[in-house]
Parts: sequence; C-alpha cells; structure tokens
Amino acid sequence: MTQSRQLQCALKAIDEANQADPNREQVGNDMLPKEVAYSLHMTRWLHELEPEPSERMQIACRAQHIERWTMPRADFPEGRKAYYEWRQACGRMHGRRAAEIMGTCGYSKAECERVETILTKRELRKDEDTQLLEDVACMVFLERYFADFYDQNADYDREKWLRIVRRTWNKMSPRGHDAALKLAEGMPAHLLDLLNEALAEGS
Repeated sequence: MTQSRQLQCALKAIDEANQADPNREQVGNDMLPKEVAYSLHMTRWLHELEPEPSERMQIACRAQHIERWTMPRADFPEGRKAYYEWRQACGRMHGRRAAEIMGTCGYSKAECERVETILTKRELRKDEDTQLLEDVACMVFLERYFADFYDQNADYDREKWLRIVRRTWNKMSPRGHDAALKLAEGMPAHLLDLLNEALAEGS
C-alpha cells in the first residue's frame, strides 16, 4: 500500500518521538526502544486484522503508547481505581500528542480530532475504529507480553488470573476473538489452560 506524504510524515514523527524511550525490548536480534518496538507490534497486528487500514488507524495504532514512559504508573497511587485513572490519563496524552503531530503534517482539524477520540477509547464498542484499536492492542498483549506479565505476577491467585483473561477477552470483537484463538494454539501450555478455563467458565 502506497503511503501518502502526510502519513509518512506522521509515522516518522511518532517513531522519532518514541526513539527517546530509555527502556529497551528485544525484537529478534535487535534491542529497540520499548515504545518503538510496541508501535511496530501494533502496526503489524493492525495489518493482520485489517489488510487495508485507513490512515487514521495506522496513525492511531502507531501512537497507541507514544511517549508513555513520561507518565509512569508509579506516579499514581496503588489500587484498581488509580490504575484506571492512569490508563485514562495516558489515553488522553497519547491522543493529544498524535493530534499535534498530525496537525504539523497537514491533516485537517477534524482528522486530528478523530484520531484523538480513537486513542482515548471513549467510544469503545460503539465505534468501529476504536474497537479495532482495542483488538490490535489485545493481540499485541497476548502475543508479546502475556507470558512475561504472568511470570512477573505469579503470586496472583487463579481467580484473579481468570478475571484478567476474561476482561481482556470481553474487550475484543468477534474478529479479535478469532485471531486470539489462532494465536493461542502456540501459547505455552499453562497459558493455554488458563485461557480455556476462563472462556469455559465465562460462557
């Protein structure tokens, strides 16, 4: 797919912003800034779920975590309520930064505001673009981060893990569910068992 000049400008600016991430993630043989790696995972899964995505979705997926390290979870109190407040604050920041970049690349105000709305996820389930973004994010989590997250929180009891899996599943569309089930075939046995148990009890 040929990229427009505006899209090339926006994606390049997002990538350059994320290059400043001091955290690193290994992708293949390379150590990349973590949010650069994340944005590439998002782009790859977007094209897996939507072969011909719109420019706004390509930008939204690339900017899903733009400069997230500047708003660490540790800046907010402990607890579920504060966790969701942090997530909402991150979404607003990501949306604002994406809109700023789009504006400098020549996108209209309406297009900038549209991507900002998608990234804040205010219309999840009601808006197809927002739902697609959520599906992509869930696929990236399941593929790249679920196993490490499980290992880092091994002290969680079984019921808490089942709730986490069901919450993730319930945020996804049928298209996301189909992709997740295919991905699950290659998961480690303990994660596949957890997924199967969560879905069986949640049905």
